[in-house]
Amino acid sequence: MPSARLNGEIITGWDSFHTECAEVFGFPEFYGRNMNAWIDCLSYLRDEDGMSKFRLKENEVLEIEVLHSEKLRQQAAEIIEELEFCVTAINERYEDYGEKPALKLTLR
Repeated sequence: MPSARLNGEIITGWDSFHTECAEVFGFPEFYGRNMNAWIDCLSYLRDEDGMSKFRLKENEVLEIEVLHSEKLRQQAAEIIEELEFCVTAINERYEDYGEKPALKLTLR
């Protein structure tokens, strides 16, 4: 299973979250640095849309690991809550298209 590791120690707010995500996921330079853009970039991981460096095979899952998640929760709990919400929303979008969920969120 491919994985993307976000470093919760360096995420202190939304700006650092989007900077970390842009690097870890390989988002394009025009990435909008908001959660709507984040969802858009991760909604077509099984297509060749170029919105992420990850390209999943059929039924493959990308594990998003948040390292040092307790530190992130202390610094910016709303980011973890929004991340959980958005991963669920993206997986529901995949299911709406008749596909299996594509993301797994792991807090470490």
